Amino acid sequence: MADAVREARTRIQVLLVDDHQVVRRGLRTFLEIQDDIEVVGEASDGAEGVALAEELKPDVVLMDVKMPGMDGVEALRRLRELANPARVLIVTSFTEQRTVVPALRAGAAGYVYKDVDPDALAGAIRSVHAGHVLLQPEVAGALLSQEEANGGQGRGGSLTEREREVLGLIADGRSNREIARALVLSEKTVKTHVSNILMKLDLADRTQAALWAVRHGVAG
Repeated sequence: MADAVREARTRIQVLLVDDHQVVRRGLRTFLEIQDDIEVVGEASDGAEGVALAEELKPDVVLMDVKMPGMDGVEALRRLRELANPARVLIVTSFTEQRTVVPALRAGAAGYVYKDVDPDALAGAIRSVHAGHVLLQPEVAGALLSQEEANGGQGRGGSLTEREREVLGLIADGRSNREIARALVLSEKTVKTHVSNILMKLDLADRTQAALWAVRHGVAG
């Protein structure tokens, strides 16, 4: 019994949020054969997804964008307001940047399309759970263009040398654990540096931090 509990805790806990039951069923069917992934719940709209994310505390939320009632972007904003730690991976059939970009700006860790190869989907879940940011080049470019249009220059001069090193590794897609190993620091110290970076640059999350680094030449 104890071994079963330990095994469950090592699995990535995933919540599915999509208004199409067929899509949820397909996702669950595939994910349930993964040894390291466990589907802990399903929701049919954003409001239900937020409620279940607060109740179940999943590691990763697979979130559709277009849903009746509360859509995926609004659900992302609500989760961020609640400081919910779940990493959100957008799963969408919409390829327009005007659909994906708002979701990323609202706090999504990345996105995949609904016709994604199943193994690639599992890899994406593992990647965002590890702290990585999944951005396609064209979408990253659109986000950077919006930042330019808004005239935001950031306050990079206020970063310490160590914070700039951490920021560069965030832009390279490294998780806190990987940054800690690379810089010979504890994960707790890395988390403190990340928090300071976000505060100093007035950024909401790692996605925005990675984009800021790319734009300002901090990325390796």
